[in-house]
Amino acid sequence: MEWWWVRRLRAGGLDALIDDQDRVVSRAQLLAAGWSEPRIRKSLRTKRWRTVHPGVYVAHAGGIGYAERLLAALLYAGPEAAWSHYSAAEQLGLLKPDPDRPVYVTIPEHRRVRPQPGLVIRRDAHWADRLAGVAPPRRTPADAVLDIVGIMPSLDKAAAVVAEACQSGRVGADDLLHALAGRRRLRHRGSLRPIIADVVAGSHSLLELRYLRDVERRHGLPRGRRQRAVDGTFTDVSYVGLNVELDGRLHLVPQQRWRDLERDNRATLRAEATLRYGWFDVTNRPCDAAVQVLQGASAYAALAPGRTVLA
Repeated sequence: MEWWWVRRLRAGGLDALIDDQDRVVSRAQLLAAGWSEPRIRKSLRTKRWRTVHPGVYVAHAGGIGYAERLLAALLYAGPEAAWSHYSAAEQLGLLKPDPDRPVYVTIPEHRRVRPQPGLVIRRDAHWADRLAGVAPPRRTPADAVLDIVGIMPSLDKAAAVVAEACQSGRVGADDLLHALAGRRRLRHRGSLRPIIADVVAGSHSLLELRYLRDVERRHGLPRGRRQRAVDGTFTDVSYVGLNVELDGRLHLVPQQRWRDLERDNRATLRAEATLRYGWFDVTNRPCDAAVQVLQGASAYAALAPGRTVLA
């Protein structure tokens, strides 16, 4: 299999290729460009270059950043290798980058690559079928998400990944379900379909998914409307005359606190009540939250007789 960088090397030369690669270069690239082994060793011996992985270098003497580690891992793993899991998801814009994570690379099942610090190598019998049509090579968006789901220790963490990836707008439910059909042994597989359906219906975070499951469904509440647009903002869950806002963060930033208060005040001016819950409320006191939602709906019904509230 030809390396993905060969055409770029032929078209622009070695210097342009190194610039494109954040000053990362491999021994294979240098040899393809006509360098000799003594010339490569000299660059390393004089400490003008540093070794990242065996046969992969940075063409400077400074620190090695996350972007350099990503590309170095791919070059080290060989021509049949692709970013996967978090590394692919970050490059595809599905998840926020985290420089503290290791680099994930997946290779075909028949290959073997020696592990290196900060690099996680996975093998896949369906490697070629799960590649996105871009260079450098990486998994498709749906397969990158399912890669991560497969290593999640809990269903909650798997659901959080699905919600964040779908919220990015770069992967859809149909793509995930199609990819899921080919992952018969995937961890959490049996629980993913309803989670994907809930995300499509408007649950944008793990907390919203938990509210839907543990407060609404478990207590027989009718389903609220998700992400209702009103007054230039979105409400997490809306019933007639009653809004439920969900926030898993503790806002210590005054600007964010003001935005929350302003949203609640606007709801009051529309004659709507607002109930606000955090992670502890939904996960540890779901029954109390359900009772309060019913009480809030009943209070609105008393003020607005004849209106259907929880329907």
